[in-house]
Parts: sequence; structure tokens; C-alpha cells
Amino acid sequence: MQATLRKILGSQETGLVAVVLLVTIALTVLAGSHVDRGGVSINNFWNANTLIQTATDASFFAIMAVGATMVIISGGIDLSVGSIYALSGVTMALVLRAIGPMGTFATSASGLLICAGVGLLCGVLNGALVVVLRVHPFIITLGSMWVLRGIAFVTTRAESIIVPPTLTQVTKASLGMAGGLYPVPMLSMIVVTVIGAIYLTRTVMGRHIFAFGGNVEASRFAGLSLSRIQIGVFAISGLTAGLAAFLGATFYGSASSGDAQGYELYVIASAVVGGASLIGGKGSAVGAMLGALLIVLIRQSIRTLHFDQNYEWIVIGCAIIVAVVVDQWSTRLASRRFNRAAAR
Repeated sequence: MQATLRKILGSQETGLVAVVLLVTIALTVLAGSHVDRGGVSINNFWNANTLIQTATDASFFAIMAVGATMVIISGGIDLSVGSIYALSGVTMALVLRAIGPMGTFATSASGLLICAGVGLLCGVLNGALVVVLRVHPFIITLGSMWVLRGIAFVTTRAESIIVPPTLTQVTKASLGMAGGLYPVPMLSMIVVTVIGAIYLTRTVMGRHIFAFGGNVEASRFAGLSLSRIQIGVFAISGLTAGLAAFLGATFYGSASSGDAQGYELYVIASAVVGGASLIGGKGSAVGAMLGALLIVLIRQSIRTLHFDQNYEWIVIGCAIIVAVVVDQWSTRLASRRFNRAAAR
């Protein structure tokens, strides 16, 4: 029991939960309050609308961060997730516009399959290029980032494409919550995170990703299919980008080639702040989601406390640097402890 408790308290996710709670408490205390039309005093941050909106803002790139974390665990990186998001969204909108009116279920299923299919295809293409050309994933995904967004731009002629209203009604379903609250993106984020966590920790392929990222040569001698692992993680990253695109386009009611610009920073920051190591072999789906929530809370604090929003990028950049430094420091400390234990 004590060993389990120590493991929980010493985990990266527990530390992130503590930080998220501290930031939430600080925002609640500092945000102040206002009086609504009914004369009731409402906290400017700790209220249902702001909390659900914060979770919704985090959900789109938190879902992508779950897939991108698997790429980072394998020792790679995916800079194309924002472009995959844009291409998936506009493809869905264009295809559904060409098909015409359908039933709610048929429209929703078709839109989800199109987004997921385009995302998966782009991810597989990234992975295949990395394996076949033997070029670092940074270069491959940097190139595909521009190519895929360029395809979306040319295809739509920079226009915003409206998605069918039935899709927006599904994604903005209240699910019994009053006051214009839409929990579907938040619930989708939780579901994807749970599936990602199970995949990484409870399946053979998940363990292979950690093994590949931890030691490529050892994985090769163990008989693992390295090319399959690499293509697989990029396929998952593309798939989650496609799922996020479906939620984003249907929630906001349109898709354009400019969607998700800069999301690469948020996705990578979420993974790194969530405990993923850029040298591979370390990371978690839950950590990616918590990292995304923390970054959104930082953005929310800038708005709530009426700071200059131009500092947002500076704060997030500093958060990435601090997270990487702390990760390297903890890795060195763990290595020293291991060496001391082995020397005894």
C-alpha cells in the first residue's frame, strides 16, 4: 500500500494535477466577481460557463497532444498536426457540401469518417516518408506542414467552408446541461485520453513505443518491427488531428485553410509540459491532457487578470524551456541514484 502511494505521489501526473489545482485556486481568488441580472454574485473564473469554455479550448489541441505524445515517446516529433487539422476539416466540409443534405446520423458518421480518414492517411504518409527516406521526422513533418496547409489553401481558395448545421447541433449538444453549456468536446477529450492511456500502458504496441524511444538498437535486437512502430505512431498522431478537426469544425460551424495555425506549438508544449521527453522513452496520454489544460489556464489567467495578451507566447515558451530543463534535471538525478544503488 505504501509503495503504491509513493508511486502515485511521485508520478509526473500527480505533480501536474497539483499545479493545475494551484493555478485554478489562484485564478479563483484573483479573478474577482460580478453581479448577474438576478443580483447573484458570480466569480469571474469559478463558474460553469468559464470552466466548460476553458476545457473546450483545451480539448482540440489536447486530443492532438495525445497522438503527438506517442510520436515524441518514440523519439520523433510531428510539426504537421495543425496542417493535418486544417486539411481534414476543409476536406470534410467540401465533401459534405458536394453530397448535399443527409440525415443527422449519416452526416455525422460521414464527417467523422472523412476527418479521421484524411488525418490517418496524412499520418501514415509522414511515417512512411520517415522510414523510407531515413530523414529525421523534424524535416519530414516540417515539409508536410507546409505542403498539407498549401493543399488546403489551394483547394478552398482561402475561403471558409460552412459545415452542415446538423453537425454543429451534434457537437453543441447540451446533454442536459443548462445555460448554453456544450460538454461534447470536453467529454471527447477525456475519452481520447483514456483510450490513449490504455493503449500506451496496457497493450503490447504501447510498450513497443516506449522500447523504441528508449533504445532503438535494443529494440532492433529484440526483433521489434521498427518501421511499423514509426509508421504507427505517426498514423495515430494524424488520426487524433483528424478527430480534433472534426470537433473544431463542427463546433465553430466552418472550416478553413487557416484553422489551427500555431497549434504545433500548443501541442508540443502540452506534451512536453505533460512530461514527455524530447529524447524519447517517456511520456503519457494523461500528462498530455493535463499539460494542455495547464497551458489553457495560463492563457485564461492572462485574459482574466487583464494582462497584455502579447505576453502569451512568451509565457508558453518559458513553460516549454522550464519543462525540458526540469525533465533533464530529474533524469540526471534518477541516473545518479541508480548508479549509487548499483555501486553498493
